[in-house]
Amino acid sequence: MHTYAGPVFLLFGFGTRQRHLGPGAVRTCPRCSNTTQWARVRQFRQFSLFFVPVARWRRQTLEVCGVCGTAVEV
Repeated sequence: MHTYAGPVFLLFGFGTRQRHLGPGAVRTCPRCSNTTQWARVRQFRQFSLFFVPVARWRRQTLEVCGVCGTAVEV
């Protein structure tokens, strides 16, 4: 019987990802007071193993101000 005692290579990742969904509503930003069309974004936390997404959680749909980056959940 032979046992392998060599090094083991494990590649994983964890973080917040965003996916652009297209244009959002025209709003006045509460932070910078500019009236612009905001971008609609889906944001989620993700765990990846060998570059393959394994789990996603805390999904949110947001609209983001194009001027200052303030995000509002919709």
